[in-house]
Amino acid sequence: MSPLLAEFARLSPLMAWAAIALALTLVTAVVVERGAIALQRAWRRRTTRHYGPFVRRAVAGDQAARDELVASPARHRLVLTWLLIEPLIEDRDPARIAGTRAIAEALSLLTQADRYLRSRLWWRRALALRALGLVQARSHTARIVVALDDANADVRAAALDALADLRDPAALQAIVVRVHDTSLHRGRRGAALKAFGSECEPFLLELARLDPPNRLNYIHALAICGSARSLPVLRQWTADTRLDVRATAFEAMAFVGLDEETARAALEGLESDDVPVRAMAAHALRGWQGPGDAPARLARHLDDTWAVAVQAARTLRSMGPAGVLELQAHASRPDLGGLLARQMLWPAGPDR
Repeated sequence: MSPLLAEFARLSPLMAWAAIALALTLVTAVVVERGAIALQRAWRRRTTRHYGPFVRRAVAGDQAARDELVASPARHRLVLTWLLIEPLIEDRDPARIAGTRAIAEALSLLTQADRYLRSRLWWRRALALRALGLVQARSHTARIVVALDDANADVRAAALDALADLRDPAALQAIVVRVHDTSLHRGRRGAALKAFGSECEPFLLELARLDPPNRLNYIHALAICGSARSLPVLRQWTADTRLDVRATAFEAMAFVGLDEETARAALEGLESDDVPVRAMAAHALRGWQGPGDAPARLARHLDDTWAVAVQAARTLRSMGPAGVLELQAHASRPDLGGLLARQMLWPAGPDR
């Protein structure tokens, strides 16, 4: 036998035992880890059961229950934070929020939140932001605004949610200028604008005046928080050189509402050469029952291209008796317009 093979034969048992030892070590590590997790969960359940009644009574104003929470060990504070904060996700009653904030201050939870905001762990920063927003800790608004630039996407999302919960006027401009920030979830940006409502509108209109290249984003924002104040500007934008801006301006009118001049612009938009503009002009007229002979003019578009015809039919159904009469007049037709008219006249028509 060669020296190499002899050496391999000598080492093989050692390698086998080393492999067995490694496998046993890994198994032990997994068992210990899962055991630790199970113990942590069991401890959390016990702690939650213990403090749950005290939290409910303390929020309701029971001073003895509040004193019990204040006397709790520091290691229980994270569980107490969640017990206090979680109900605020669904229950935004101002009295409950004020009571929770008072308890949080008594427990020094806001101080703990400050420490978490400086943590290297992203989930701690996110937890602190959500808690500050839910208890409406406006003293921390500036810190929350800074977190909109956090390196972690979940932390940025938590900061935006917190600002929507806070509804602090001091944060309004910071939220509005983020309307173009694609690093933030679009739905959350919209929710933040909606939380402030028409308070955002003047600043949005001013930014739109100064920043025409981003006009499309401002239209989307005004569709969320705009009021009659925005209608003259939206009407002006229906003459923009960009097709998507013209069409989206009409679409926004459907959410903001119409006046006579804006409805007249929408009726003129029905005659556009561009399909998206005609479709959104028809959409903008939903529910309109003012002057302009809108039902008859919409009915002429029941045999337009599909996108326009569908919007015209749905808008006719929303116009009350005048729109229903036009649909009934076209329901006997054998073409697309007749089919759409019959669908809109069915009880389930508007929801289909």
